[in-house]
Amino acid sequence: MSLPEPSADALATSHALSHRIAADIAAADGWISFAHFMQQALYAPGLGYYAAGSRKFGADGDFVTAPELTPLFAQTLARQLAELLPQTAGNIMEFGAGTGRLAADLLLALDALGCAPAQYFIVDLSPDLIERQRDTLARLAPALLPRVQWLPALPDSFDGIMLGNEVLDAMPCELVVRRQDGRLQQRGVTIRDGAFCFDDRDFGDAALAALAAELVPDIPGYVTEISLANRAFIHTLAGVLTRGAILMIDYGHNAGEYYHPERSMGTLLGHYRHHTLHDPFYLPGLMDLTTHVDFSAVAQSGLDAGLDLIGYLSQAQFLINAGITEQLSFLDAANVKDYLPVAKAAQRLLSPQEMGETFKVIGFGKQVAIDWIGFSSGDRCYTL
Repeated sequence: MSLPEPSADALATSHALSHRIAADIAAADGWISFAHFMQQALYAPGLGYYAAGSRKFGADGDFVTAPELTPLFAQTLARQLAELLPQTAGNIMEFGAGTGRLAADLLLALDALGCAPAQYFIVDLSPDLIERQRDTLARLAPALLPRVQWLPALPDSFDGIMLGNEVLDAMPCELVVRRQDGRLQQRGVTIRDGAFCFDDRDFGDAALAALAAELVPDIPGYVTEISLANRAFIHTLAGVLTRGAILMIDYGHNAGEYYHPERSMGTLLGHYRHHTLHDPFYLPGLMDLTTHVDFSAVAQSGLDAGLDLIGYLSQAQFLINAGITEQLSFLDAANVKDYLPVAKAAQRLLSPQEMGETFKVIGFGKQVAIDWIGFSSGDRCYTL
């Protein structure tokens, strides 16, 4: 495969990050967990994929997210948020806000519905992306920008709606493998002949070992991921949320599908300039690393932390329930130039062959009504 060449500056950043990770490996007696590698590759200050200045979103980046496709996504999501906000203190907190497009479109749509949030908080680890978010909001929603506040970390408590679109998939995961002799091991990273490579070792974490024994099929050579970070994140959010809702949108499966015997190579992928790669060590810092989400684990973490599990279903069903077709009907279909691009974007959001089925939506509540329009039909909680 012929891949686009990085610029000299980008390549220098990748080399610097590789040296930092190599130093971590040396300091850890020659081996680090894959979660440690992924954490550094994505979030190392000033060097990681989400912490440096590379362009990540849109046609010129590495991937396209739903909010980048069309404002219709946020306009439909706003219908659900408008139902929930009055039951809370009226705040929204978004994690990993990307370019800020979802925040801007949500603020505009909620304002048009007469329920602009009191405050819109953004929690993001990337200084580069925070600057892009400020620019996007100043350009698209300048009158609502004073309501937006950036936070370096979670507050001690929060009353409102917590929102994450494609956040869970970018959290570091552990890799596990079942050896030919049937034993389970943790797959980590070492260096051989000057290059990063996988190296399997016995578990050093009893909790991870127990989860692997529970989840991984008894198939020699089976490789998969377990995200301790996803579980901890949802548990932490539940502890911070005093009243309100948590809504997460991402690509993933229930545990039965995730750890199906036929999914023997896991879901770990790299995304580089709209190319999908299976080598996680390609140009560290310049390539996104993602895994699908185990929504059964996410749901159980929320329940264990005292949240109400409101619903779980496909993105397509959620958007249809929340009124995307009605939003589309507000446009003039006779104006082909304006209508056709939005209709095509809606098709991508809804089609089972595109984002409609691959992406799922899961909702949790605390001291709010359990009947949400987005989960009014087609709920799949029974599959979790």
